Amino acid sequence: MRILDPSFTILDNLDRQSLAARVEYCGRVCYKSEASIDAHSAGPFVRRMLQRQHSSVFEMAMLSLDIRLRDEAQLAALFARQPRFLQISLPGPDKTRLLLTGSIRALRDFLQGEQDALRDALGAFLLARHPLFFADVVPAAAQADADIEIRKLPLAAVEELPPALLAEHRFLAVRFVVNRAVSHELVRHRRCSFLQESQRYCRYNSERFGGEVAFIRPLFFPEGSPEFLLWQEAMAHCERIYLKLLASASPQAARSVLPNSCKTEIIVSANLGQWRHMLALRTSQAADPSMREVTIPLARELARRYPTLFTAAEHRSQ
Repeated sequence: MRILDPSFTILDNLDRQSLAARVEYCGRVCYKSEASIDAHSAGPFVRRMLQRQHSSVFEMAMLSLDIRLRDEAQLAALFARQPRFLQISLPGPDKTRLLLTGSIRALRDFLQGEQDALRDALGAFLLARHPLFFADVVPAAAQADADIEIRKLPLAAVEELPPALLAEHRFLAVRFVVNRAVSHELVRHRRCSFLQESQRYCRYNSERFGGEVAFIRPLFFPEGSPEFLLWQEAMAHCERIYLKLLASASPQAARSVLPNSCKTEIIVSANLGQWRHMLALRTSQAADPSMREVTIPLARELARRYPTLFTAAEHRSQ
């Protein structure tokens, strides 16, 4: 058995890679197959996920668009459709200009909805730039409306938005290495997107995992204390039973004996406004100490990067 410390990594480096690379990296965390990533693997991975309808991986790649509509009636029609999971803001008093940020999944869902001029224009724009993701939901003959202007908003421009818009349109993914109890709490934040290491598919007796189960060091018991030794004994016992079950059972069956202390990796993606809300809750004195072990340093790092948004979260963490 391995005992690991909890940690987090802000995946802002992914924001500078292609949409396909982002999807592949996050998706492979579920299967712990990151070693399979190479210069040519992203496209085939995306196509497999589309074919299998594994839509959750497409929540990890975001696009921000600056859109100029023909008139205010088009804006009213857009809101009347109540688009799901798209962040839409008016950056100024002009009600024909809007900022729209959404994941590949949210945009695909929108493009399969009711047909209108905006949907057609958006479909033509996305098909021309990202055919890998949209060729199956946008007709090849899709025509852009000359009266609707769409341009991609680069990450640098998103970072320069005023605080209120920055909170809505800057999405950030964080990779946590935590125990299963902490991950159970993270997934309660329903406005976020998640991809998590899958005990259904990961076979921990394989060479890829060193033939052993990894556990997160318990915050509650000092190492070497009687309580820590009891915990260590319990984890070793669970590991022995799990590995024995794998001789005749599938990983999804054998995992039933694995405890909350098991290490898991989970990617959480949300806009900065949602991160601010989550961290205000999960850094407070009332939060689980194991949760605070990762959220307090995360709040401090985000406060350093975005002081206009996260000063309050950092203050609450003291």
